[in-house]
Amino acid sequence: MKKNASASWSGGLKNGTGTVSTATGVLRDAPYGFRSRFEDGPGTNPEELLGAAHAGCYTMALAAGLEQAGFSAAHIDTKAVVTLDKDGDGFAITTVDLTTRAKVPNIDKSTFDTIARATKEGCPVSKVLKATITLDAQLEA
Repeated sequence: MKKNASASWSGGLKNGTGTVSTATGVLRDAPYGFRSRFEDGPGTNPEELLGAAHAGCYTMALAAGLEQAGFSAAHIDTKAVVTLDKDGDGFAITTVDLTTRAKVPNIDKSTFDTIARATKEGCPVSKVLKATITLDAQLEA
């Protein structure tokens, strides 16, 4: 299974503008730029999108883990805070803080905590943050 997304950029770092899109059309030419990434300007940014992906993945994986253990969540809410820090001459994503609130009937705290911790390690987005990254870069004429 492969999913697709794309980004386009015109101009320099501070004065340029870009858009991001997904194959499903959920995002279609959503604007992003320097101000939306490093200041409080309009548009989205890679860290916000990563946070949404991580929160969504974790929440869905937690529901699956609970179900495999014989429980059904009435409700799960997850917030992801992605921190982008200065790192030498560039920047690095240094932390992702997940905060989850769940209502799960008939489960004890210890069982819930065990499943929640295992989910943090096992959700696909958590795993990709440790993955090898490959690049196919080509210059167009």
